[in-house]
Amino acid sequence: MDILSDVISAVRTGRPEAVRVEWHSPWGMRFPADPGTAGFMVVLQGSCWLIQTYDEPVPLGPGDVLFSPRGDGYAMADTPSSQLADPPGELLADADLSASASFGDALGGVSTVTLCGGYRLDPQRTHPLLRDLPATIHVPARVGRHPELRAAVDILGAEIAGSRLGADAIMPVALDMLLLYLLRAWFEERPARQAGSGWADALADPAVSAALNAIHREPAQPWTVQTLADEARLSRAAFSRRFATLTGQPPMTYLTWWRLTIAAELLRESGASLGQVATRVGYASEFAFANAFKRQHGVAPGKFRRQSRDSAPVAGQRPSAVNT
Repeated sequence: MDILSDVISAVRTGRPEAVRVEWHSPWGMRFPADPGTAGFMVVLQGSCWLIQTYDEPVPLGPGDVLFSPRGDGYAMADTPSSQLADPPGELLADADLSASASFGDALGGVSTVTLCGGYRLDPQRTHPLLRDLPATIHVPARVGRHPELRAAVDILGAEIAGSRLGADAIMPVALDMLLLYLLRAWFEERPARQAGSGWADALADPAVSAALNAIHREPAQPWTVQTLADEARLSRAAFSRRFATLTGQPPMTYLTWWRLTIAAELLRESGASLGQVATRVGYASEFAFANAFKRQHGVAPGKFRRQSRDSAPVAGQRPSAVNT
């Protein structure tokens, strides 16, 4: 897998949730911060405003997409001056992927239709790439730009408009597509900046991205700084400096963190033995793996697996509500 796909698949838990919302003027809603959620919103019809504490209000129109990668709070309204209310707790609680909700005075007519939803994230596995993103990403609709993202928006709008055969299988895949296309669009169109640090710069750097993709492609390989430098086609010293400058950590530190992040996912979601997990993430012995895992996660891998299973939802239970 490439690094962006890998990051998204590793950090989320459960399946995404989504709901089609009709907003009737006048309306305004405040969405409080929820650090355990990555939330998104797509404007399907009409217009509205994004309202943030430290920035000017941003107008949104049909096809515009918002993404809050760390669950930072923000507000939405039909006008910048509209009074803001707190959201009802049931907005997405126990919602089917084709659920709908309506807010405001329906007699005034539908002013805006949005697709709201989100992913639950494991705070212990949040990738630094997500932590490095802005609090809110806005990808405006532009004719001829990002056709894949526009196609994902169209598919989601069509599927959520009414229950159709296969919707339960299509919706999670379409939501994953939306998220990946949205992030790809942002990375491709990120504002020009001075050369510096950050994961956007790391992914855009041919040498560092080559090393990162090698790590994500084969995490169990016995990588060293030298072999990763060979992937980057740089000297050992030049590679180490560039990698640390752009990602904020040395290459072997990142390699260890990523291996143990994968291990946590395997322990949570697979039936592989501890020895098998150790081998799959590049450890020669179960003992060495257990020591490294406990240093990063604060608990032995066997106990981590038991705790994960004890806290998992029972069959048929839906994930808890998430903010848009």
